[in-house]
Amino acid sequence: MSEPAPPSRRRSLVVGSLDIESGAHLPEVRMAVQTWGRLNSAGDNAVLVLHALTGDQQVVGDAGPGQPTPGWWPGLIGPGAALDTDELYVVAPNVLGGCRGSTGPSTPAADGRPYGSSFPTLTIRDQVHGEALLADALGIRSFAAVLGGSMGGMRALEWAATYPGRVRRCLAIATCAIATADQIAWATPQLHAIRGDAGFVGGDYYPGPGPRNGLEVARQIAHTTYRAAADLDDRFGAAPRLGEEPLRGGRYAVQSYLQHHGRKLVRRFDANSYLVLTESMNGHDIGRDRGGVEAALRRITAELTVAVVDSDRLYTPADGAVIAQAPACRELITISSPYGHDSFLIETEQIFGLITRAFAPAPTPGQTPRATPRSLHPSGLW
Repeated sequence: MSEPAPPSRRRSLVVGSLDIESGAHLPEVRMAVQTWGRLNSAGDNAVLVLHALTGDQQVVGDAGPGQPTPGWWPGLIGPGAALDTDELYVVAPNVLGGCRGSTGPSTPAADGRPYGSSFPTLTIRDQVHGEALLADALGIRSFAAVLGGSMGGMRALEWAATYPGRVRRCLAIATCAIATADQIAWATPQLHAIRGDAGFVGGDYYPGPGPRNGLEVARQIAHTTYRAAADLDDRFGAAPRLGEEPLRGGRYAVQSYLQHHGRKLVRRFDANSYLVLTESMNGHDIGRDRGGVEAALRRITAELTVAVVDSDRLYTPADGAVIAQAPACRELITISSPYGHDSFLIETEQIFGLITRAFAPAPTPGQTPRATPRSLHPSGLW
């Protein structure tokens, strides 16, 4: 039986206004956040935990009223845990543009109606600026660490490059420094599926059900990239779903699996947020207006830990190796798993091990080379 989640505090704060990179202006930004532990008097014992595309601020804890999903890294936070709340103040915001309480397409604009189609295009950098406003509102002067996987890893990197004086450690997990053509290509039919649904009505579908079929298809495409090809083949092969014959109108088992995940997302996520956040990932480039990726990586002064998944076909080990060229990179770690990109959520023992390691004292100069490649075995042992 799992351990009960530690006590936390949920809040929704108006943190100020924000000028967006696209030229738009958000006059009032609200950020929803969940916190664990206490901020010290110096305001420097905070850890920022950043969720992925369809995650939210519930890092640990059970599903319940107003919270449709359980925590996505159960066991990470609490007394004696990898993020020890006896020492650390752990902060997990809902991303700007999301749909779990932070300002996004489904929240009211100045006229009282949901933003819908009028919500501006956001970048990962815009989202980080919103999180910086939240940190100011919470009294956080600097972060002991900023960490996340996938889209959360993009924001962690952007934090380290944009606010180097406020981040002492950065953990970038299963992510990239700049979106690749392959990643954008996989996202493109997802965006078209949503916008091509008759229920989308240009993005102004509130209070209607919205483009449910389009969002379901988008999630099916995305979920395919989250799993390794060998994992899908090992689990399903070309087998039909139990009791169904594909040649007689039934479904293959893998079809049923993808449809299940698509329907699950439709019940809890806003399609406009899916569009906004996916497009922010497509535009991710820490080198934009900084002289390129290499120059941006040189801006990072935080102790940088980069983790890749050996079976990840969406954010590949090669993507992580680019990040590890940063002079501040302490280690490049390979998570061993058959599950693909989703391993950053599945292989919690390995993830928590690398987080614990990142908080250990850094090696003295000459003791360990920069960006030492290491592998985590499936047992979680080094």
